[in-house]
Amino acid sequence: MANVRTQVAIIGAGPAGLLLGQLLHKARIDAVVLERQTAEHVRGRIRAGVLEQVSVDLLDEAGVGARLHREGLVHDGFELLIGGRRHRVDLKRLTGGKNVTVYGQTELTRDLMDARAAAALPTIYCAHDVALHDIGTAKPYVTYRENGRERRVDCDFVVGCDGFHGVSRASAPKAAIREYERAYPFGWLGLLADTPPVSEELVYVNDPRGFALCSMRSRTRSRHYLQVPLDEKPEAWTDDAFWRELELRLDDEGRARLVTGPALEKSIAPLRSFVAEPLRFGHLFLAGDAAHIVPPAGAKGLNLAATDVKYLSAALIEFYRERSEAGIECYSSRALRRVWRAERFSWWFTRLTHRFGDEGAIEARFRDAELDYLLNSDAGLRTIAENYVGLPLNFGER
Repeated sequence: MANVRTQVAIIGAGPAGLLLGQLLHKARIDAVVLERQTAEHVRGRIRAGVLEQVSVDLLDEAGVGARLHREGLVHDGFELLIGGRRHRVDLKRLTGGKNVTVYGQTELTRDLMDARAAAALPTIYCAHDVALHDIGTAKPYVTYRENGRERRVDCDFVVGCDGFHGVSRASAPKAAIREYERAYPFGWLGLLADTPPVSEELVYVNDPRGFALCSMRSRTRSRHYLQVPLDEKPEAWTDDAFWRELELRLDDEGRARLVTGPALEKSIAPLRSFVAEPLRFGHLFLAGDAAHIVPPAGAKGLNLAATDVKYLSAALIEFYRERSEAGIECYSSRALRRVWRAERFSWWFTRLTHRFGDEGAIEARFRDAELDYLLNSDAGLRTIAENYVGLPLNFGER
């Protein structure tokens, strides 16, 4: 591909970058997507897949929701297994009819990649040594290497959707962006298997041995997680060892319904809470994991990326259609307000469901008392449910 001129350069071909590209295409705004990995690598990434309604609606708006509606699993609730007792959080009842949809991020990414390819939109995979230039000016540009040759993309705006370790956030001056971070003293060991789910709905487990989650990607493919120390290695866990430990953390009903099988994928993900602010420097915008990371218990990561894209796409469309900068001026503050609410819920829900090795006896009793209140109060359950399905986009706005 020769040097090009486009309106928006998007760094990163994950769900956030591809979704933004699709929405801009629908609005007849040109965008080039650059990705350092191969298309096969991007398509094969194993990630979460619990979608809020706002994310489902946005995928429909982008024209890529058809398979999601055919194959996605609509969940009206989930279960909390605490101290050997099950408590159902009835999302539909507690939120006035809202629910979530389980649809693997791998499948969502495939849908977005297929739509971009079908429209013959420019996507550059294996873009090496990506560098951002003049992002503090009205004429930014991006350079990269393709097949050993340096290329250049001139643009009006650069959007960094390239994840926590990407080049985009690192390209802003250190003094321009403040970073907030908390690392957690454990990780999630995940195992994907072609086995039926333990339950029709997700089961979150708070057990003295540690947290566990029984999830799924379809009616025939399950995804299970175990809380493990940070220094654990996935190769140290045989499939049998994983299944045995999961059985120990489940109740009798879960053990009776658990079907084991060979792992399709096994990995350990560290947990962190992270926010960079503001989400804009000059003509560079940050979205998705480049801007924030949440611990996965609250199922907010992909959904926050989607709402970032919703706010940013609307702002860019307004800029090109109306020559108004109002949307891009308030993108960061508007997105961050929702980000911090989701960060708070994810931190809080993680604290309630996991065992922290450094907590004292009194902190453990405080947590148990809080759970006792939450699970025996409609007001407490509603707090969990409202945050889990996602607060309205205009929540708190006047």
